[in-house]
Formats: sequence, structure tokens, C-alpha cells
Amino acid sequence: MKKSLFVLTLAALLACPISSAGAATYDIDLDHSTVGFKIRHLLSNVRGTFDRFSGTLTFEPGKPELWKVEAVIQSESINTNVAERDKHLRSADFFDAEKYPAITFKSTNVTLVDEQHAKVEGLFSMHGVEKLVTLDVEIHGVAKDPWGNVRAAFTATTMLNRKDFGIVYNQTLETGGVLIGEDVQVTIEIEGLQKEA
Repeated sequence: MKKSLFVLTLAALLACPISSAGAATYDIDLDHSTVGFKIRHLLSNVRGTFDRFSGTLTFEPGKPELWKVEAVIQSESINTNVAERDKHLRSADFFDAEKYPAITFKSTNVTLVDEQHAKVEGLFSMHGVEKLVTLDVEIHGVAKDPWGNVRAAFTATTMLNRKDFGIVYNQTLETGGVLIGEDVQVTIEIEGLQKEA
């Protein structure tokens, strides 16, 4: 009898794989989130954003093994507040947005540094090239807004070399050097809205 009960219990456990039970899933709130970047131009820096993106986050404080992130950015939504420059950035010289409309990120591993910081490693795809990228994440916490919605907030930063993703366009200056830098500083401010169970 005991043996039969053990076999039945074991079978039930095997039939029910471990899930993200207890971890909440959040949709990225576009109205309260930004995807921004900064890159050197000549002697100063140009800042810009991508204005259309979406994604989900699975998060439970203190349990990084349950965390997951998936996001998609529309490359044609690049915005540096200069129409002609943005048109050039969408062209084949840079993002080639018609051919590569989506920039994606999917987490593969999360390491908790402390209660407020984590490193999120994942596959980042841009301009037809996929590479492993690590995001340094600041965890701002979870709270209810005045309307009873549960929200979670994070800031993620990383540095990318655009040439690693095949974006190599540049111009040589008369005084030496080049017009545009290679390193792109990325800053992502995310506020997620918890999905209803």
C-alpha cells in the first residue's frame, strides 16, 4: 500500500513540472517606459529613443531563478527629434528597418547581485545579428498605483558596439578620426503592469 502511494505521488510530481508559481507576470507599460540610447557624434553626444516596443516580465522579489524577460522593439520607431537624421537611421546605412523591423531580447539567465541589483543575460538580436548581452538592472520594487493596479519598475543599462551587429556606416573627418562613435550606451526604464491571474 505504501509503495503504491509512493509510486502515485512520484507520478503526479513528474506529470506537473516545476513552474513559475508565485512569480507575477507584467506587461511593459508603454506610457511609463522608455528605451533610450546615447552615441558620440563628432565631439558631443546624440541621444534618441525607440518609441514603439512591447514585452513581458516574470518577476518575484528575491527569486531570480523565476525571472524572465522578453521584449520586441520596432526599429523604424527610432526618434532623435531630427526627421532627416531619423530617416537616414532607418535606411540600409544603419538599421535597415524595412529588412530588419524587429530588435528583440530574450533572457537566458539572471544573477542577483543584491536586493536592488541584478544582471540579466539574454539573446539580443538586431540588424540580423544575434549575440549574448548582459543588462545591469536596478530593481525599484513593486507597488500598487492609486487605482489598485500592481506595478513593478526597473532600470536596465548596457553598452553595445554597433559594429558587432553589422552597423558600420561612418565618415572620416578632415582632422582625422570619424564622425560617429562605435559604442552605444543603452538605458531602459521599464514599468510593468501586472497581468490579472
